[in-house]
Amino acid sequence: MEVRVGVADSPRELVVSSSLSPDEVESQVADALRAGSGHLTLVDQKGARYVVPASRIAYVEIGPSDSRKVGFTA
Repeated sequence: MEVRVGVADSPRELVVSSSLSPDEVESQVADALRAGSGHLTLVDQKGARYVVPASRIAYVEIGPSDSRKVGFTA
């Protein structure tokens, strides 16, 4: 599962590969946005933690991980 978080006033987005289901990620985002001064914490597949203040979240995109294809075609 790939989660992309757009941060307000930042030209880049945060991309996290998570083992959570889309519903679990959506629930975490909704909880963070409901708590006025809260934050969103995501943990990637390697165990790194990402913390984003909820007030700075511009958008969240939840989708399948892109598998990179390696090789040559004829």
